Amino acid sequence: MKRKKQRRIKPLLFVVVGAVLVVALWWVFGRTDSTGPVANTEPEPTTQTTTKPKQTKTTLRLIATGDMLPHDTVNQAARTATGYDYRPIFSNVSQYLRDADMAYCNQESPSAKQFSVSGYPTFNAPTEFAQDLSDEGCNIINLANNHANDRGQAGINGTLNVWDSLPTLAVAGTARNSAGQDRIAYFTKGGIKFAYLGYSKCSNSTLANSYGLNLLSRSLFNSQLAEARAGGAQMIIVGTHWCRENISTQTAEQDEWANYFASKGVDIVIGTGPHWLQPVKSLPRAGGGKTIVWFSLGNFLSTQLELNGLIGGIAVMDIDISSHSVTDVGFMPTYMHYEWTASEKARGDLLARHNLKLYPLDQAAGALARSQNHTSVSAQTRRVTDLMNKYTDVTMLTSKTYASFGR
Repeated sequence: MKRKKQRRIKPLLFVVVGAVLVVALWWVFGRTDSTGPVANTEPEPTTQTTTKPKQTKTTLRLIATGDMLPHDTVNQAARTATGYDYRPIFSNVSQYLRDADMAYCNQESPSAKQFSVSGYPTFNAPTEFAQDLSDEGCNIINLANNHANDRGQAGINGTLNVWDSLPTLAVAGTARNSAGQDRIAYFTKGGIKFAYLGYSKCSNSTLANSYGLNLLSRSLFNSQLAEARAGGAQMIIVGTHWCRENISTQTAEQDEWANYFASKGVDIVIGTGPHWLQPVKSLPRAGGGKTIVWFSLGNFLSTQLELNGLIGGIAVMDIDISSHSVTDVGFMPTYMHYEWTASEKARGDLLARHNLKLYPLDQAAGALARSQNHTSVSAQTRRVTDLMNKYTDVTMLTSKTYASFGR
């Protein structure tokens, strides 16, 4: 009897143990109240990449430099085993030209492939000269100057051939024929349609025709301005190459033309030719606003002898896209350096000049000390500051303040 009773107890025990296990499993895994573990029924969160909205550009930066003169010493410094390379001379200032939306440069020499290379007084630069100016960021090219016709109409045509093969916004001032002279150099930046008109007040050699070089006259200017307006230009830039050299004050004729341009609604006037820096003026513009006039930006690249011909600069104009107006005007002085000894200078050994390099003026203390110019960064900074601010406020820039200007 005892063994039979034990058989009955075992099945009952299995049932009880099984029930306890079921309850325990339910307690651990099946409860959904707040006192126990809860099964995660929410979907796994997805990772989303947040893209910052693209900032809309509100201003354009136009910069302008003075004369680019391929003197014999400049060409000698650029000579390589296989050709010419002018870019090392620009290495300290390249970033300023390349970072601008628009960079105005005056090529004061033909660069026609069919002629030999020569410097002053009858220029012809190698084709690499134009190529390297383009590489450095020059994209508004003025060809209207007193040396444009140094190699005649063939030289003008050859120079235009070179620039036709390079990336630019506008090339103006010379032409192959009458139709070319009538054709306006337009370009669009930031939704603004610009027109660039380039003129020279003189030519060093007799012109073969009336179209090869744009000689400044009211009739030619008014004709081209009317065409530019008819073509939808919203801002007008005029380049003027003056022929009175080595003076730091504008002439009465320059003032007269500046007022005339303003009366015709020109937005910006960029002057070159005197080889020395001259002041800036802000004039009331017809139709409202102002006309910014740079009477002369001096030289940029050269090996001229006078100190004033070696102190140039970069004119900076920030243009508001919505109002089509210049909002900020600045100027960063530069120094064109070369070295030669006192004895080389005394005997006039021009080709002995070497180690050519452009500097922002504030970085040129060491270079000036190695030169025969007997001046200092502080002295030239004071002189240029007074000169450029003679008529209107111009923010003087250094290599340290340039990037933050107007931004």
